[in-house]
Amino acid sequence: MTLPQQQVAAVMHRRIGDITVTTLSDGFLEGSMAVMQNITVEDSSAMLRAAFRPVPRRTAVNTFLIRSQGRTALVDTGCGSKMQASAGRLLAHLAAVGVAPAEVDTVLLTHMHPDHSNGLVDDSGAKYFPNAELAMHEAEPRFWLDDAEMAKADENSRLRNFQHAREQIAPYEKRLFTGGEVFPGVTAMPLPGHTPGHTGYLVASGNEQLLIWGDIVHVPEVQVPRPDVTMAFDIDPAQAAATRLRMFDHVATDGLLVAGMHIHFPGYAHLVREGQGYRMVFDAFQQWL
Repeated sequence: MTLPQQQVAAVMHRRIGDITVTTLSDGFLEGSMAVMQNITVEDSSAMLRAAFRPVPRRTAVNTFLIRSQGRTALVDTGCGSKMQASAGRLLAHLAAVGVAPAEVDTVLLTHMHPDHSNGLVDDSGAKYFPNAELAMHEAEPRFWLDDAEMAKADENSRLRNFQHAREQIAPYEKRLFTGGEVFPGVTAMPLPGHTPGHTGYLVASGNEQLLIWGDIVHVPEVQVPRPDVTMAFDIDPAQAAATRLRMFDHVATDGLLVAGMHIHFPGYAHLVREGQGYRMVFDAFQQWL
């Protein structure tokens, strides 16, 4: 008897009106609890254990394929080959849904952190998505390509966040925006704080909507009930916390379905108010589209 060594492909399709959105898991990353700020390691660890989650933290990495009006966009590209062995699954899962990299005509970046943009090129610097235009908020390259900002960073960040980001975006034709419709049925929503140009994407068709909110949360079990908890890699922690609170209020008030890069696969959820805070209700797997 041969026992399975891995799960079947981690993908899930969802219809938003006439638009098909597909979650493609890039895997997960494991990391220190110490990167969470405004909370002790003991308290954050206890919150994860209470939710039956591993300690130290295990963070999902999701990307989203959007097919609309005969076109194909990819929101973020995952970790590529430069991070942990548990990540970098995007291309395999793209193949599992029958989409060749050459079919992607637009890559929409939420921001230029390595777990979102490292999957743009291979180790030789060649594009994984040869026919894609790269679209992002104009504040992202302005920050990450700024030598003065790079000089302020520590050595690890200079390599992983600044240098790698520059190498990843270099071969692509770029379209920079500040907001508005950036793909058929997809509107960019600036959500600054985590990075200067951090952006969410509102997918809307008919009377259905989905907000792909990027990195509004990294550790749902901690940051949903405690929105004041920030991350060491937030460029502007105070602004990131304020943006998170603003989005929590908006999402809970409107009953809006959200998807996130670090919400547990398949990455969809709603928020409800609970006491003085919020609770995340994860969306169930859907057998039918």
